[in-house]
Amino acid sequence: MSMATGVSICSNALLMLGAQTINDFNDQLNLDRAKLCANLYPTVRDDMLRQHPWNCCIKRIVLAPDAAAPAFGYEHAFELPADFLRVLEVGSGGQQIDYRVEGRTIQADTTALELRYIFRNEVENTWDVNLIKLVTLAMASVLAYPVTQSTALQQALEQQLEMEKRRARAVDGQEDPPQTLGDERLLAARFGGGW
Repeated sequence: MSMATGVSICSNALLMLGAQTINDFNDQLNLDRAKLCANLYPTVRDDMLRQHPWNCCIKRIVLAPDAAAPAFGYEHAFELPADFLRVLEVGSGGQQIDYRVEGRTIQADTTALELRYIFRNEVENTWDVNLIKLVTLAMASVLAYPVTQSTALQQALEQQLEMEKRRARAVDGQEDPPQTLGDERLLAARFGGGW
């Protein structure tokens, strides 16, 4: 298990750029770089977490409806968790249901809502090593121009990041079971098999 933190990820990104590292986000000796990292890191982290259903950033929860119902369209509104970043699956009683995300709520016609979602995992040492590497590369790419004034380096890091994203997503996805395509009987009938 890695001992990664937001500061260590930013420091490694700065090292990739040939810059001096920071000790924390309020580092007085390297105040400019510390401020850059403190401002950019939360957005870069959340963006990278939201882009892919990383196994280390998935939660399940059962939500109860809010007291106030939506004005129209659905029977109930359910407040999203504070650490919510993206819906992966919404159901009720093990079945997929019709829903709509509006603001910080999910609207649905059910009295209890099962939600599988990507959460804002702020404990970096619980992340997969590939995710740590990706967020480090993402930070290096957004810091490249402010730190080095080199657009060529920034573009090279962005290209490297895109290649690493594909590889990391493939590795992360290999831990999941294969997805079925729906009603097996329907598929068998369509391709010449019987019921």
